[in-house]
Amino acid sequence: MVVRKKFIQLLIVLFSLVLISLVICNAVINSFATDKTYNSLTDIPNNKVGMILGTAKNIKGGGSNPYYENRINAIVALFKAKKIEFILVSGDNGSVYYNEPTTIKNDLVDAGIPSEKIFLDYAGFRTLDSMVRAKEVFGLNEVTVVSQKFHNERAIYLAHKNDLNAIGYNAEDISLESGLKVQLREYFARVKVFIDLVINTGPKFSGDKIKIE
Repeated sequence: MVVRKKFIQLLIVLFSLVLISLVICNAVINSFATDKTYNSLTDIPNNKVGMILGTAKNIKGGGSNPYYENRINAIVALFKAKKIEFILVSGDNGSVYYNEPTTIKNDLVDAGIPSEKIFLDYAGFRTLDSMVRAKEVFGLNEVTVVSQKFHNERAIYLAHKNDLNAIGYNAEDISLESGLKVQLREYFARVKVFIDLVINTGPKFSGDKIKIE
């Protein structure tokens, strides 16, 4: 009985620590990103480069991914409003069967974006990789990140910690009910941000410098 009681107490302590970590990490990132994300094309400042963060075009089991579609629509709108001059597509190219950057580029070209205005980062396996490589590989000092607001906030914080000045243009989100799994995962991803900062995690790959012009 005593052992069981101590075990339960330990579980309560661990659960409390996890909950506190989730709340604090979320609050820090939200606070930092305040006034750094935009919903309006009129209000958002111009930047040379807009970076769209990759995601799968289709959900498991088939069907289109609304996160993907909304990010495509947002970056196209940003470009056509002349708020950016070039587009950097950063995503996962983990196998010959899965290639986010090329898929996104093809859809951007279909939407009227000139191919020569699009640059691809095939090693954007994580948001951390995307932001570090934007600075170290593509030589950016400023960038406009395009994703959903919750993702933009985390990307902006990571950019700041890697000496990259970033703002975000928010793609349309989806309902909490439909996106509950993604939203819950985001809370833990924000805790991982601080773990990566503490242990000084770098991108999976570096690479030769690529100038966007």
